[in-house]
Amino acid sequence: MNLTNINYNAMNRWYCRLFWSLLLLNMIHATGFALGSARADSVKLMGNRFLTFNAVIRVNQIEVSRNRNVGHDERNLHTPSRVVKFREAISKGFPGSRITWAFSWLALQDTTSDYRRIREIVVGYHQTLGDEITFLPGAYFANAYNSIEQVNKDLHDGLERVSKMVGEHCRPLSVVAGFLSAKNQEYLAKQEGIHVCQGNIWSQYAIDNQDGDGSVSYPYYPSKEHFCKPAQGKEDFIDCVNLDGWTMDFLSARRQGSSGGFNSRMGVGPIETLGKYGLEMGCKEMLHTTATHFDKGFRLNGFAWVTNCWEVSLPIDTEGLTLWLSEIKRQWPEVRFVTQGEFGMIWRAKYKSNSFNYRFEEQGSGIGGSDADKEIKWFMNKKFRLALLKDLKNGEEEVIDFTRYDTSVKEPASGSTRNWSLMGEINQKQTRTGDKPIPVDQLSKKSKSIIKAYYPNLIAK
Repeated sequence: MNLTNINYNAMNRWYCRLFWSLLLLNMIHATGFALGSARADSVKLMGNRFLTFNAVIRVNQIEVSRNRNVGHDERNLHTPSRVVKFREAISKGFPGSRITWAFSWLALQDTTSDYRRIREIVVGYHQTLGDEITFLPGAYFANAYNSIEQVNKDLHDGLERVSKMVGEHCRPLSVVAGFLSAKNQEYLAKQEGIHVCQGNIWSQYAIDNQDGDGSVSYPYYPSKEHFCKPAQGKEDFIDCVNLDGWTMDFLSARRQGSSGGFNSRMGVGPIETLGKYGLEMGCKEMLHTTATHFDKGFRLNGFAWVTNCWEVSLPIDTEGLTLWLSEIKRQWPEVRFVTQGEFGMIWRAKYKSNSFNYRFEEQGSGIGGSDADKEIKWFMNKKFRLALLKDLKNGEEEVIDFTRYDTSVKEPASGSTRNWSLMGEINQKQTRTGDKPIPVDQLSKKSKSIIKAYYPNLIAK
């Protein structure tokens, strides 16, 4: 299908004539089910590889509140033709894909002709391609600038606007937030009936406008104490599947910000790959990160998930996006490219609690901060996360991260700070004096006991 040739006014008239089809859709929405829910119910988590993709449309670079902005005005970067080209690039690389569109507060309200047309086009993609449309509070970093109460109000009003834009009773399955506090995720689940949230950016520290290192990189139910902490039991359980923002290269992610000239967020994201290294090498790194999950990660965990987030305003040619997706389709043809909400609900259908036990292994790509002579192993469960870094030249292996989740923690006051990280005994970023890597046997007796209960082969004695 050539998306540029769609006449949306004609298409909308055609849909209006399909009375019985619309009646059926309204019945589905009115009973609380979206099309994605039905798909999610029929797909199993285990034995599948999943790909999700979030496209962000905003007016200002960071809309810290409804009336205050930080960064650049991006109106001239958002045009209908740009949106169409962007979606065509995805469809060309991976036919049948379903993505998630996240609109900021201002993007939902802007009355200029371009934004009105963009909203019409994206609603058309929802109708014809099955894309999900949702809200982006604060353009990623709502809690760094606003109170819990204000963010809740923004979520409520923003979601209402999305429903009105898409159609009566239509409700997204998820929210895109960058970071979102535990209290706000609890509000989403209890008051808004939304049980999936892109609410953490795994490993982010000393880069962009908020820090949030310390979480698990795959889905989990957050604790009421802190959004980075998996719930330990019924008493602190939030029924909102917390998802990472974009899949990162584990070796690059152990770095702090852009220290040493290496971007810690390098992985499948376009800025750190295509934008920095160009089409060939950038795509090579994106596929390396993808393979970490779709090959070894799939064998270790029984399922795999890769996610990406791309601001439509980015001045990066979409050729690289098409190439990356085409290679995914070629190398792993069975991949399920679904919306973020669908994937979260599929995970939620499998896991009723945080009974997961994730494992990841990666040898560096040799690009940027992904050292070719290093191997990293991650172990993640509801009690702790543990990272071992091995020097392949001398065989030495050390603990670079051990973060316990079975201890009491507290989030900072909303609107007061950028630092929302949850740092344990040793943190991978090595920003504190106590973060120096050590051999496993030099961990405390208590720490070794906790690790041994999950992974006895890692602890000699």
